[in-house]
Amino acid sequence: MAHKKNPNAVALGSLGGKARAESLSEVEIKKIAAKGGKARAEKLSAKELSRIAKLAVAARERKRRGENR
Repeated sequence: MAHKKNPNAVALGSLGGKARAESLSEVEIKKIAAKGGKARAEKLSAKELSRIAKLAVAARERKRRGENR
């Protein structure tokens, strides 16, 4: 049987995270985000990383051209 989270505990945790985020500088937030991105990338297969990279390249190219999609 799956473990259900206590919704009150989830709400309190969310508030704590928001309060912490307000006290961090932009540089600190970027460092934390980079850690999360690296951890996510380590879990992905080479094929999936390649697919995501190709999507990013296409998005940058669309942005450069001024296209919406």
